Amino acid sequence: MYDPSQLRTFLAVAQTLSFTRAARRLGLRQSTVSQHVRRLEDATGRTLFARDTHSVELTEDGEAMLGFARRILEVHEQATAFFTGTRVRGRLRFGASEDFVLTRLPEILEGFRYEHPEVDLELTVELSGTLHEHLAAGKLDLVLAKRRPEDPRGELVRHDRLVWIAGERWRPDPDRPVPLIVYPPPGITRARALEALERQGRAWRIVCTSGSLNGLIAAARAGLGVMAHSRGLIPPGLVRVPDRAGLPELGQVDFVLVHGHRRTAAQGPAHALAAAILAGGERLRRG
Repeated sequence: MYDPSQLRTFLAVAQTLSFTRAARRLGLRQSTVSQHVRRLEDATGRTLFARDTHSVELTEDGEAMLGFARRILEVHEQATAFFTGTRVRGRLRFGASEDFVLTRLPEILEGFRYEHPEVDLELTVELSGTLHEHLAAGKLDLVLAKRRPEDPRGELVRHDRLVWIAGERWRPDPDRPVPLIVYPPPGITRARALEALERQGRAWRIVCTSGSLNGLIAAARAGLGVMAHSRGLIPPGLVRVPDRAGLPELGQVDFVLVHGHRRTAAQGPAHALAAAILAGGERLRRG
């Protein structure tokens, strides 16, 4: 009843909330993406997206289709692998940014290891900037991380906004420099936070530096200061700093999958894991 290609297109639109970005991710024309969604809506007899010229949002039926689409595609891929006799195997060096420590990424990795027991998966959790450096040096085969503003590479997994967050009782003092909780260089959110404050002409001071997300969370919960973070990944115990605090806008952020540029035996496993992450992209939120 449901065409797998239409389901993959549906998931891409649901994860990016953009027909244009979904088309770019899938390598399709935007008209083809629209056609796939329309045919899937015809097959279900339901409207899956509420859309106008400015925004795309999932309807209640679209939210329900997310789970169905993921499971249908998973079973489809299992059947294809079984009857074609193809087995993905080899060593895969995968890097994930600190941002996903508290999400359900471990569930995706567990499912991948179950489906591909002959893949030797090595996980590295680091800052996004560090992961991009390791990938360029050939030390990793696949990276899930923030995209640098000047870097167009990567398959879009999720699009989000950076916001300021802090402990629930933290209050700004307009007469003192902004107390910052940051990752060390080459952290991408660190650079974005400092650039935004510099543009605003706002004084700042670093009160905590940690390469661990848990370390930053502990400092923020203790009320030491504020940190820049993805709006969709705000950790428990922390809240978004209200606009009336006067802190500068931090802009958008893209989380992407980037493959190593060298042709190695890890290409098969890397593409299989990338497909699993893209199919389960809605689970990459705070768990």
